[in-house]
Amino acid sequence: MRKITSILLVFCLAPLVAFASGSDVKLDRAQIHASDKLSLQRGAQTFVNYCLSCHSAEYMRYNRLRDIGLTENQVSDNLIFTGQKVGELMTVAMKAKDAKQWLGVAPPDLSVIARSRGPDWLYTYLRKFYRDESTATGWNNLVFDKAAMPHVLYQLQGEQSLMVKNVDDGHGGTHEVKELKLDKPGTLSKTEYDAYVTDLVNFLVYLGEPAATKRVQLGIIVMLFLFAMLGLTYALKQEYWKDVH
Repeated sequence: MRKITSILLVFCLAPLVAFASGSDVKLDRAQIHASDKLSLQRGAQTFVNYCLSCHSAEYMRYNRLRDIGLTENQVSDNLIFTGQKVGELMTVAMKAKDAKQWLGVAPPDLSVIARSRGPDWLYTYLRKFYRDESTATGWNNLVFDKAAMPHVLYQLQGEQSLMVKNVDDGHGGTHEVKELKLDKPGTLSKTEYDAYVTDLVNFLVYLGEPAATKRVQLGIIVMLFLFAMLGLTYALKQEYWKDVH
């Protein structure tokens, strides 16, 4: 019995341990809206321009982008640069084996990354890159230390550096506080870059569950139908039993 209890505790506490061993950076809230089709379209454009060259989304077909208001011609003309057809999966030409040899680690598929990490994690991660000459890529990240991914959006955001301060903890000791300082501005302002990343994260959330909006709409319709049937059923019950005393 104790052995079974120990096994159950391991399975229950493992996610908490994994969370505790991760970054202690406070995550910023991603203000995404699954029904904002213009945001999703901008995010899709960013995804194919900056992400799809290394990261695949192999559980998504290009023609599913019709759900966010794009026609097949728009997808073909503006979002496919590899000669693939609209009905094909969003894959990359680089093989995982070659990627591991060239980059040290194969870039993960991003089909369900938002469901795995969460939109707030992605939103914060994409805004917390900083220069670090000790890494192979010359970049590091506050949220994911020693991240193998370089900052592909640095021309838009600019280049940040890490500042570590010792702050009084109020109990006679100190603790480290890590902050980022913008050394070289990018082509976008901070507000513009945050909005740019928001659109990308919104699209990544859509990738993880393309039918989410329709599912919610269908759920509302079903609930309204059930409430209507409840009223009719109650009225029918009253009619059948009105003469029973």
